[in-house]
Amino acid sequence: MKKGLSTFLSAVLALGTTGLAFAASVDQPSQQITNSANTRLEQRISGEVRHELNMIPQFTVFDNLAYRVDGGTVTLFGQVRDAIVKDSAEARVKHLEGVERVDNQIEILPASFNDDRIRRQVAVAVFNDARLFNYGIQPVPPIHIIVKNGHVNLVGVVRTQADKDSAFIRANGVSGVFSVENNLQVEQPKKS
Repeated sequence: MKKGLSTFLSAVLALGTTGLAFAASVDQPSQQITNSANTRLEQRISGEVRHELNMIPQFTVFDNLAYRVDGGTVTLFGQVRDAIVKDSAEARVKHLEGVERVDNQIEILPASFNDDRIRRQVAVAVFNDARLFNYGIQPVPPIHIIVKNGHVNLVGVVRTQADKDSAFIRANGVSGVFSVENNLQVEQPKKS
């Protein structure tokens, strides 16, 4: 009788362990499917947000708009010269399918005649460079020149490290600039 009871308990324990393993294996694929669906949703939203931000009519080479998608929440970052761009960015993103919430952290740059002069001069210096000219003639230039209180921040994407260095040197040569921060990203890293 004791042997029968221990065999019965062993069988129950084995079935219980098998059931737990089966339940874990069933739960894992559904979690992977959910994560995959969330990733696809975020990628779709990300592409739509990028498109909407680039289509803002007042968005210029002197504005910087960035974003992060986390599920149904889109966080907007960057710096703009005009409050209209900030408000327009939020309004355009808010109505996208799948966006539940928009956290608008875009900074409005202070109005300054000196900063406006520096913006124009840096743009002329950078985009008149033979190496960088093609960046300036694109509908949405990939190099953005952000000026705040005489300090220049270059943001965007360039093809090579040489383009990044040229933009920095040209911007740094403009009179009245206190500092230049080169945050340009390079598409094609330097080959070793």
